[in-house]
Amino acid sequence: MKSVTTVENRKERRRSPGLRFFALVAAACILVTWLAGCNSRQPGETKAEVARRHDRNMRLNGEMMMSDIDKALMLDQPSKLTDRRIP
Repeated sequence: MKSVTTVENRKERRRSPGLRFFALVAAACILVTWLAGCNSRQPGETKAEVARRHDRNMRLNGEMMMSDIDKALMLDQPSKLTDRRIP
């Protein structure tokens, strides 16, 4: 198959310096974020404080989940039924 363009009209495919700069900046941002330790534990936090925080989070998550289930099953509203006969 013959080429449509002549050899003289072809441009060399060069990577743009903007793309390289963007990749370098993105890699630097990721590296700085990773080294800064954004997801690490708080400074000066003891094991007991971490355990209390985790226990509190689990308790609150369980309470919110039970509240959502009660709302879905309509168990959060008081019953309108009575145990007495209405004359």
